[in-house]
Amino acid sequence: MKTLENKVVFISGGADGIGRAVVERFLAEGACVTVLDLNQEKLEALQAQYPETVRTLCGDVTSYADNAQAVALTLDAFGRLDSFVGNAAVFDYFAPLSRLKPENLAESFDKLFHVNVLGYLNGVKASLEALKASQGNIILTVSNSGFYPGGGGVLYVTSKHAVVGLIKQLAYELAPEIRVNGVSPGATDTEMKSVEGVSSKAQPLNHIQGFHEKAADAVPLKRIAKASDHAALYVLLASNEQSPMTTGCVIHSDGGWVAR
Repeated sequence: MKTLENKVVFISGGADGIGRAVVERFLAEGACVTVLDLNQEKLEALQAQYPETVRTLCGDVTSYADNAQAVALTLDAFGRLDSFVGNAAVFDYFAPLSRLKPENLAESFDKLFHVNVLGYLNGVKASLEALKASQGNIILTVSNSGFYPGGGGVLYVTSKHAVVGLIKQLAYELAPEIRVNGVSPGATDTEMKSVEGVSSKAQPLNHIQGFHEKAADAVPLKRIAKASDHAALYVLLASNEQSPMTTGCVIHSDGGWVAR
């Protein structure tokens, strides 16, 4: 029997990057999946590839209504919800506070935190009753920036530290019905985009000159991760049978930052 046979999962930010790798791994493990994302083209391709086991919704994680619609779509299509995976996030192109213009600071903060923190809260809130009914679980994508400085700029690093706090508080609040955990990827070869307005030079993460080499050299394992390198950890945390006593925990998948 596959690890997630007959399980149903709602994933935000699942059309590309780490989220897409998690979707594909969950499907391989027998789950049905609903994906909320803004990328209509990639959602359509995903739906076409997996017509029976995937449902998609083009929407914004910063909207509670869109998250609630995704949950309703999930329940209508599959009859239950066992896991919510919050994954959608935007970067800040390593912008330090000194480079953020005072007149843009509040707007940049709001844009990034609305996606990286409020987006997770919306997904959790919308999923709550269905997850209580299934005695399910929540998995949030953190980052090594949730524990160490320098992996992003002041806004991104602060937002990911907030996600760590969110995991701990939700694990406390939602026990014993719902387990809440996180996965903390390190530098990964994805096209993660930066929030608008923080830098005129902003570009997708893996387009930055020297990114792959510098990221690999910074960790003991000496390589940059593929998106799929992290996916098995989400499966582990989504399985109430394989991790029944794990809550309030973040699993690091970052090439050994903690050892360094």
